[in-house]
Amino acid sequence: MGVKIVTQVKLTPSPEVAAVLESTLHTVNEHANRVSVLAFERRVFRNYDLRKIAYAEVREAGIGSQAAQHLIKKVADGYATLKANLKAGNYGKPGSKRRVTVESKPITFRPDAAQPYDQRNMSFDLDAQTVSLWTLSGRIKNIPFACSAEALKNLAGKRGEADLLRRAGVWFLVVTLDVPEAAQYEPDGFIGVDLGIENIATTSTGYLAAGRKLNRYRKRQLDLRRKLQAKGTKSAKRLLKKRSRKESRRTRDINHCISKTIVTEAKRTGRGIALEDLTGIRARVRHRKPQRVTLHSWAFSQLGQFLVYKAQRDGVPLVYVDAAYTSQMCCECGHADRKNRVDQGRFICRGCGVVAHADRNASHNIARRGVTVWNEGRQSPVPATTTPR
Repeated sequence: MGVKIVTQVKLTPSPEVAAVLESTLHTVNEHANRVSVLAFERRVFRNYDLRKIAYAEVREAGIGSQAAQHLIKKVADGYATLKANLKAGNYGKPGSKRRVTVESKPITFRPDAAQPYDQRNMSFDLDAQTVSLWTLSGRIKNIPFACSAEALKNLAGKRGEADLLRRAGVWFLVVTLDVPEAAQYEPDGFIGVDLGIENIATTSTGYLAAGRKLNRYRKRQLDLRRKLQAKGTKSAKRLLKKRSRKESRRTRDINHCISKTIVTEAKRTGRGIALEDLTGIRARVRHRKPQRVTLHSWAFSQLGQFLVYKAQRDGVPLVYVDAAYTSQMCCECGHADRKNRVDQGRFICRGCGVVAHADRNASHNIARRGVTVWNEGRQSPVPATTTPR
């Protein structure tokens, strides 16, 4: 059993090859828009049914068989995503202006939208660090690529689909990899991880990822977004997209660094990782509007996903615990009281008088609950006894 991860390699094609890749990408997305109109008009959104009515037309246009199937599936997946977003209310309530606009027209793909590839129309030469890709001008071989040493090592394993895309004039292949999962060991205790706004992550072992500098950066970005949105010009919208991508990359990098630090510490000390079950936190938590903006703008789910896949890859046990009262309960005596939490960073127990860092206290509670959850779900090592006849 393996862990699915995604790695990105940068292509460095010659100007002639880049022109062919650009023409290929624009053409397949142009046909994807035609298939999208066909699906919208006939109300056919399932991949199998859509392939029946669109495959022949796409093939006649000169698109390769494998690329045509991926193109049609891309359209079907787009409508599936749209349906999920509508169901979740991400475009407003039924009858709202935004929702009506979205529902009244077919989905469209940008000229540079990603095009999927698989092993039938893509191959890697890892020794030479080149890749071979299908294009409208035939198969192009020996396209150089660059990536990290770890990514190159992972590429030698089992590879899945890859997406060809161009971002800001640079070509990339985003490859799905199946990395072998390490055997899980028996943990000697658990590291509790408390996630928050002021401190992104606080562990029961003493690690603290402070959020002060990051929160100042995010506030500057929020103020800039508001100014650009108010301006509303084309150049402002372009800058908004550019800043959004930059902020997303920064967030991802920070989450990678935090999760790597925590998993490495757990593996080094032979312990597991205990996380709070924050499912539905955005719907449960009630804050003032400024606080809601801060809560909803950080990718806690992404940090959790990074912790999960890194733990699985290294064989580190990971459990989820109930988050209720972890910030109000004393880790020393177990006394729970709302008044124990004096302010954001300070915890004073009304029962035993202990004074502690609030997030550190919560992380110890999470660690203790992690042990309980692990013991409850663990199979007994004692051999089963047989009843004498």
